[in-house]
Amino acid sequence: MFPELIPILIIVLLYGLVIGSFLNVCIYRIPKEETIVTERSHCMSCGYQLRWFDMIPVASFVALHGKCRKCGSKISAQYPLVEALNGILYVIVFLVNGVNWTSVVYCLLVSALIVLSVIDFRTYEIPFGINLFILVLGLIHTMLDYHNWLTYVIGLLAISVPLELLLLISKGRAIGGGDVKLMAAAGLLLGWKGIILAFVIGCIVGSVIHLIRIKVSHASHVLALGPYLAVGIFAAALWGETMIAAYLNVLMG
Repeated sequence: MFPELIPILIIVLLYGLVIGSFLNVCIYRIPKEETIVTERSHCMSCGYQLRWFDMIPVASFVALHGKCRKCGSKISAQYPLVEALNGILYVIVFLVNGVNWTSVVYCLLVSALIVLSVIDFRTYEIPFGINLFILVLGLIHTMLDYHNWLTYVIGLLAISVPLELLLLISKGRAIGGGDVKLMAAAGLLLGWKGIILAFVIGCIVGSVIHLIRIKVSHASHVLALGPYLAVGIFAAALWGETMIAAYLNVLMG
């Protein structure tokens, strides 16, 4: 790593931590259809309105020993975990993809994937607004690489159309509508090769992890596919070209 990148990565990490704090608000309020803009953050138990020093990402949780300053109620470990994860993944994006506008788009994608993953894991639903946000990112990325616009347009349809047919045939039993929309939006961002790879990775990761969860914790056989598709999308965005090139090299001997 070049020394000149260190200040940039520190800034990226701090931005990721701060945005991660906002993601927790989205995760809690979006399923309840509450505003994520005007209402101030507060303790879920006593209603205490949090001050700025109560909301320093990760640090406030550690300083307060994971408890509300006023009533002492336990604060979910989700808060620092989401903040830290978002910050770390932002740094990984810039390390792998370099300092450019595409990395900014990928960082925003990371945040959207974190939110939809937690919500889908809990509710088995992917909010339409999150998929719409990813679609907008796809449009921006297509404009940044407009010479290859057809690749992204095909990506919009490559996985989503077959999944939509599966949705209709199974009447929603085999796949969820939110998953179909996610594949369409992410397909516009990744292109057809990337979204096919993302779907394959997501299905493999989902099958393995969910089978382990069923065996170990007797989890429900109903699968929330969103978090696993998110893993595939993230991997394809950063390492997709390398993975595809390696696969073709092996295939062609």
